[in-house]
Amino acid sequence: MTTATRQEVLGLYRRIFRLARKWQAASGQMEDTIKEKQYILNEARTLFQKNKNLTDADLIKQCIDECTARIEIGLHYQIPYPRPIHLPPMGLTPLRGRGLRSQEKLRKLSKPVYLKSHDEIS
Repeated sequence: MTTATRQEVLGLYRRIFRLARKWQAASGQMEDTIKEKQYILNEARTLFQKNKNLTDADLIKQCIDECTARIEIGLHYQIPYPRPIHLPPMGLTPLRGRGLRSQEKLRKLSKPVYLKSHDEIS
């Protein structure tokens, strides 16, 4: 990992913890705020610990992009949880056949960047 990349990752980590400290739930309830703050902190710790040994520059860049996207989406929609996507069960099938393998491949390719790591830790 280069020094610039390391600084960017550490900056994101600090940004997440500052965000968690100032977070207010959209409902205004103190219990919801505490739960959401805990979720933000636990999610950040889990994902950063899981990815701390990455050495491939492309994978690191992908993780940085995912982190940035999740922060921006969380701030915009005022929810810390990843926004789910809905794809109909066979909505991405090719015209000539309805093969399950091709369906799974298309589903995986169509997943937004902010959900790449969500299925891995859930």
